[in-house]
Amino acid sequence: MRVLVLGTTGYLGRHVVERLESLADVRLLSGGRGPDAGLRVDLGSADAHELADSLREFGPDVVINCVGAVGGDPVTLAEVNARGPAVLVAALHRAAPGARLIHLGSAAEYGPTSHGIRVTETDPTRPVGVYGATKLAGTVTVAASGLDAVVLRIGNPVGPGAPSAGLPGRFARNLLAAGTDPDAVIRLGDLSSYRDFVDTRDVAEAVALATTASGPLPPVLNVSGGRALPVRELVQELVRISGFRGRVEESTQEASERSAEVSWQCSDITSTGSALGWRPRHSLEDAARALWESVREEARPESAPPGRPPVHVTASAPRSGSEAGGASPVRPRTASGHTPGARFAGHADAHTPGPTVHSRTESHTRGPRAGTPARAPRPDAPR
Repeated sequence: MRVLVLGTTGYLGRHVVERLESLADVRLLSGGRGPDAGLRVDLGSADAHELADSLREFGPDVVINCVGAVGGDPVTLAEVNARGPAVLVAALHRAAPGARLIHLGSAAEYGPTSHGIRVTETDPTRPVGVYGATKLAGTVTVAASGLDAVVLRIGNPVGPGAPSAGLPGRFARNLLAAGTDPDAVIRLGDLSSYRDFVDTRDVAEAVALATTASGPLPPVLNVSGGRALPVRELVQELVRISGFRGRVEESTQEASERSAEVSWQCSDITSTGSALGWRPRHSLEDAARALWESVREEARPESAPPGRPPVHVTASAPRSGSEAGGASPVRPRTASGHTPGARFAGHADAHTPGPTVHSRTESHTRGPRAGTPARAPRPDAPR
């Protein structure tokens, strides 16, 4: 079986490749913008005819599109998330109409849902913001293509190699930067929203099953943990695993617009189980621990490029179906004053079994100590 994976250097793409490499009788070809890609292509600007010529040479049985953008301006989002799948579909019609297309979508396509509800693949889609809208456009194109195609709608992925642009990877690296300093403070936005987290290794397994499945598949399948958890629970899990001894301060007054609009996100994964025999095997603790170990590994001197010092980053609250938001850097605690929001006591010693939450919201704020970093801008970040 000849399998072309587009976006192999991305967060999810790397896990997909690793899983597919373990399959027998699979010949992999990588596609993307990097110099090491077997097929050099940028779907955001590619010409469908030229891409068709390249596909014709390789003759893929399966094409897996892991390319996607969360960050950037609306033009970039539209080019990558909407135009890219359309170009790919057109090229496949010309060069490999019998190939299976597996496209990674996003749960952000669903938009706001009622608290306590698990959305199914046939429920209405009402994305908020450009990201969800462009991802939905890509899904519609693939689902209506007439090809042997399936869209895997991914929840909030957590696992090894999470980028520092999103909450899991960014917060884990902040914890590493803080070390065992009991006076370290990490400030986050509102963590009260619920998200459907899924381990990246479970995502890769779903892709592998879709790759080898016989017969046609449903046009859209949800791939997530199947249950909604407060974002605060992920933060607490990382605090516990890391042994962080400082304090995490949550500001309930600061939340990204999309997080505020989508306070609950949970997907029904019944159809995915029926179609692929898939179910998530890793818990949130598994995912958080694997992420923490990968962050520690990348920080080892032998893992870093020569001449580059460790990078200290900030943490942020996750958005719907992705991982972005805003926060301030790790900073020493000042002698007086407070910041609005809840506080997590992260001391990992014999007297404190795990992080606790103080839900009190104080009425006054404190300014940073002279010489401490200013609050970081709120970024948009890739999934």
